[in-house]
Amino acid sequence: MTGIYRLDAPAAAIATAFAADAGDDPWTGDYVAPGRPAPVVVSDGRGGARRFLRPKLWGVPPPPRGDRPVTHVRNLQSPFWIGTLRHAELRCLIPATAFSIWSGPEGARRQHWFSVPSLPIFAFAGIHREGEDWPCFAMLATDPNRLVGRYQPHAMPVILHPDQHATWLSGEWRDAVALAAPFPGQLMTVGDTPPM
Repeated sequence: MTGIYRLDAPAAAIATAFAADAGDDPWTGDYVAPGRPAPVVVSDGRGGARRFLRPKLWGVPPPPRGDRPVTHVRNLQSPFWIGTLRHAELRCLIPATAFSIWSGPEGARRQHWFSVPSLPIFAFAGIHREGEDWPCFAMLATDPNRLVGRYQPHAMPVILHPDQHATWLSGEWRDAVALAAPFPGQLMTVGDTPPM
């Protein structure tokens, strides 16, 4: 799975792209790795009519038998995640401009950057929690599409189409979970460096 993504846009541009209130979010653009903060888009919990940027750390506290923060949610039928997914106010959009995947044998691994040319700022489907020390988030994962599968055969982040944002943020949970599908590979590009 991806262990790093980029969000090369300031908070004001992100807020405009997602019709959200940026508030006083200080984000100016950078990379995001587990344990680092990044802005996510949350709704007001009342039908998702109002959206807000909120800084949160990537990685939610682990399940009872886990020992590491969870950055990706793959098993959407797990009782641990169903409780979160059923509550629309705990779903979020994770803005990004590109994400990376490493491939190749040990000692010769290469980093590949994926983006969506038609969406300079796109969104992963995510969940968020308050966390014990700091608000946090994790992104959903699904089977890879054909393009990503050439480099990572196990999973890719769930990328949402813009017309799916409202359903993810405020829809009934079965409709929201149905969005956890591979994004069309023909709408993506891959390169050795992130697009700027």
